[in-house]
Amino acid sequence: MDRGLEASTMRKVYLRLLPFAVLSYVLAYLDRINVSFAALTMRGDLKISAGDFGFAVGTFYWAYFLFEVPSNVIMEKVGARIWIARIMITWGIFAAATAFVTGATSFGVVRFLLGMAEAGFFPGLILYFTYWFPARHHARIVSAFLVGLPVAVAAGAPISTGLMSLDGLFGLRGWQVMYLAEGVPTILIGIAAYFVLINKPEQATFLTAAERDWLVAKLASERRAKEKVRVYSLFESMSNPKVLLLALNYLGIVTASLGMLIFIPQIIKELGPMTNMTVGWLTMIPYICGAISLLTWGRISDKMNERRWNLLLACMLSTAGLILAGATMGTWWALVGMSLAAMGFYGSKGPFFAMPPMFLSGTALAAGIAWINSLGNLGGFFGPWWVGVMKDATGSFSGGLYGLALLSLVSSVVCALFLHIPDVISSTDRRPEATPAQ
Repeated sequence: MDRGLEASTMRKVYLRLLPFAVLSYVLAYLDRINVSFAALTMRGDLKISAGDFGFAVGTFYWAYFLFEVPSNVIMEKVGARIWIARIMITWGIFAAATAFVTGATSFGVVRFLLGMAEAGFFPGLILYFTYWFPARHHARIVSAFLVGLPVAVAAGAPISTGLMSLDGLFGLRGWQVMYLAEGVPTILIGIAAYFVLINKPEQATFLTAAERDWLVAKLASERRAKEKVRVYSLFESMSNPKVLLLALNYLGIVTASLGMLIFIPQIIKELGPMTNMTVGWLTMIPYICGAISLLTWGRISDKMNERRWNLLLACMLSTAGLILAGATMGTWWALVGMSLAAMGFYGSKGPFFAMPPMFLSGTALAAGIAWINSLGNLGGFFGPWWVGVMKDATGSFSGGLYGLALLSLVSSVVCALFLHIPDVISSTDRRPEATPAQ
């Protein structure tokens, strides 16, 4: 194979798809988690307890659970261009509509509708990458894409708290201004997605004929290698033991990650007297650490061509970080612990999402990724709810963080004992190669 042809092809693919995907994910996650900053004043304005707040926030993930698989299967049929654009436009509308909730019930309803609108975005893009990137690029591209997650929190922290300082603008409370200002850009980027995204490499006019032919042939050969071992139907992929074990591992990580994420600003504010803007800046620290870990761990996993043990180490780091944060609550060591936990949470993403394409393809891969994500994201309900309930019951976030550490430990055990997934891609695809510019 001409390595120069591979390098030039993949460089163009990275540059064409990755920046827009990252920008889209930054907006997606900002619209999902800006509620953690709104809570600094929103809870008081609407008289919502910590437990009710965590419950309402978590209804988003029940919608995810119900609509992820149908959304991903539809995208596999109609193409990313139309479906990702639809997702972004509708979620932008509901994200902005959160500005007009009046209590716990309406807040929970709008969060559910937001989850229904956004369902399929993340697994849809993970699936989309498998249409464009050969197997040895999977952890790298997923990690580079998912850097939008900690970037959304890190950059969104001062932006969200800054917008909240505009309290009184147009007669609105600060959190209302924030929801509106951060929801509208998503609608605009959703419209742009229709013109930017290309469904399949066969349609890529930005590649030369030789580059396009190489990429199409490469991806086809990898798909044949997987299908030679076993072709799974949609329903077989959803009941496959490997898929269910991956979902269990992901459930533990997501529960711990989002349970911590939603309450980080409130935990930081307990460190001492400080303004909401200062809270926003300090919230950046764990997620800057997470972004660095995400990119580094994905590259290491691809370079080693190893997924399982990289995932295990990341889960163990998350567990240790949460225990440290819980044990040192009210001190600056808690921020150190949450930073270590964030490094584990986000470091796990690249190795984890490189695993389903190792044995699934086609519609089965679309359904499998969505099923893993929908089951795992139920943790987005249980994590915040648990931390909120423990805060109401004990007056401290420590008990909540210890519970999250237990879930992260369960993920570690699942990975260590059960997640053995043989790689069926030909060994000829596993030699070292030049890393394309990203």
